[in-house]
Amino acid sequence: MSNTPFRFKQFSVRHDRCAMKVGTDGVLLGAWGCVEGKQILDIGTGTGLIALMAAQRNPDAEVIGIDINEAAIEQARENVAESPFRERISCIMQDVLAFLPEVRFDAILCNPPFFTEDTLPDDEGRALARNNKSLPFSELIPKVATLLAEQGKFSVIIPSQHISSFIGLCLEHGLYLSRRCLVRTTAKKPVRRALLTFAKQQNLMCEEQEICLMNTDGSRSTAYKELTEAFYL
Repeated sequence: MSNTPFRFKQFSVRHDRCAMKVGTDGVLLGAWGCVEGKQILDIGTGTGLIALMAAQRNPDAEVIGIDINEAAIEQARENVAESPFRERISCIMQDVLAFLPEVRFDAILCNPPFFTEDTLPDDEGRALARNNKSLPFSELIPKVATLLAEQGKFSVIIPSQHISSFIGLCLEHGLYLSRRCLVRTTAKKPVRRALLTFAKQQNLMCEEQEICLMNTDGSRSTAYKELTEAFYL
């Protein structure tokens, strides 16, 4: 497989050894998710894409990318080392459920596994990266609650069919929805993904948004271009 990197404005990402390639979901979360504060955690970092985007958006933050996959972490480390943010990003190979850091995080980002057994992709590595049995929501969410600072924000991207159950699980663990952005491929397509941000403090109002990624001619929509302007060439 070619190791031609995916080039962004301030960094490049090689993804030939990672099961999960650079894709729209990761770019959306990296551009939209909350990255305020001094300590940021990217759970399931894969190529390191979201960690790199977080470091670009917040020049004062220290970022940790964590992943259970050795090949992914090796490639993430290489991508970080070739970036201008190498001094502020660390990549750790560990199961996040066993992760016991000395700090609590101001921002946590996660593009979590969501395939079930009847929707698994064919490739074994991709299946592991996306099979929610490897990191079920029921285990991810309480772990996030313990890792998140009191004023911290937790941002995720999930398939639309999981919105209600995910929000319900977060509520059970004291995480309240503060922002939601529904994602459509085009205006005529159904909602495909949801970008969600949670906090430990309950807000009176949840910020609601919707974005269409493509125009009818297949070009990027104005909203998508504006969201990703700092990244896409």
